[in-house]
Amino acid sequence: MSVKVQKITEPLLLGEGPHWDEQQQALFLVSIQEHTIHKYVPATGVHTKTKVGGRVGFIVPVEGTTDQFLVGVERKFQVIRWDGADGSPATVVKELGEVDRDIPTNRINDGKADPRGRVFAGTMGHEDPPGNFTYNRGNLFRLDGGKMTKVVKEVSISNGLAWDLRERAMYYTDSLEKNIRRYDYNVDTGDISNVKYIFDFEKNKIEGVPDGTTIDTDGNLWVAVFEGSCILKINPKTGELLQKVPIPALQVTSATFGGPNYDIMFVTTASLNIRGAQDPPCGSTFMVTGLGVKGFPNVSFKL
Repeated sequence: MSVKVQKITEPLLLGEGPHWDEQQQALFLVSIQEHTIHKYVPATGVHTKTKVGGRVGFIVPVEGTTDQFLVGVERKFQVIRWDGADGSPATVVKELGEVDRDIPTNRINDGKADPRGRVFAGTMGHEDPPGNFTYNRGNLFRLDGGKMTKVVKEVSISNGLAWDLRERAMYYTDSLEKNIRRYDYNVDTGDISNVKYIFDFEKNKIEGVPDGTTIDTDGNLWVAVFEGSCILKINPKTGELLQKVPIPALQVTSATFGGPNYDIMFVTTASLNIRGAQDPPCGSTFMVTGLGVKGFPNVSFKL
């Protein structure tokens, strides 16, 4: 089967954080700078969105609900209620906490639930103008129910999370390092330790920087390459580059597996004018089929 890449949404400014919800057979994602959360249902092709109260770094459904989500808005973790209808208001149900209070120019950038329903989410420093980043001002946090714990300090752009229970591993990316980290991961506690670096973009002559990450059932990582127009398939045990999937947008931001059989990859992109105009289809969300692999179900937040 040949790989096919199909555009499924109109362009967003900074599409990010795709999450496939098995219960609703729907893809949720965010557009950070447009302050919007999005829902796309492949069976009908219906794409809806609504505004939240600021730059939104991720969206994860709350376990046991169809209309509640954990979102990272600016520096706050909020549980919101949204019925999924286009333009229907998103209301804050509960605020779970605020991070990086000492650095008010930071914002939450990416987040994902681990296999036990804890959410790991990180921050990044001030960006002004687009593409000019502040280094080492962000942190990575673990949200276990309502308890927040700082687990990694001094990162520049917190990104790319994936877990492999068989390898007792958590993979994590600080984009400006241009290298993928591996931590030993304790599924019972959520603790991470013993960082190693497993794939160096510069040594492998990869243009762009690593962004969002997902993992397939073979244990291989799929890494979005911002300013690289592709998704990379990497063997994290050997550091080998196995495949490069071209995406028709320069700024590829993240990916996740979904669909009824988890054999469809959904890819988000951006259309930020960092080094020139990013014309359509840049910024669109894409559906990639024919990869010959499957992913794991995305996990909801256990509140």
